[in-house]
Amino acid sequence: MSEPAATPRPPGTPPPAASGPRPSVIQLVFREKGALYAAYIPVFTDGGLFVPTTREYKLGEDIYLLLSLPDDPQRYPVAGKVAWITPVNASGGRTQGVGVRFPGDEKTRLLRAKIEEILGTSIASSKPTQTI
Repeated sequence: MSEPAATPRPPGTPPPAASGPRPSVIQLVFREKGALYAAYIPVFTDGGLFVPTTREYKLGEDIYLLLSLPDDPQRYPVAGKVAWITPVNASGGRTQGVGVRFPGDEKTRLLRAKIEEILGTSIASSKPTQTI
């Protein structure tokens, strides 16, 4: 009896991971500039976003975002890492969730520039956010 043939993968598809959990995938949709402002994290060197979630994460854990920006039909994939955690019942009434640091690649640098263009001068506002 012969072994079953392996199912071919489409070109450009990475092989399945040998071990470890797969990163979670979160769709993050910003319909308004104000919501994007509240979630954007400009203090991260490569930028980042706050993701409200009740799921437990660890610092450094991989997280994959499918990001939609206001008035933009395109979805942007971002393979980030958890860089901070806001726990349940955090002080100041902060929303539970995680801060996701963007990777330092060219594609994400362009995304950061697009976010900062959308936010314009409001990025320097003293209005409170969900972030640092």
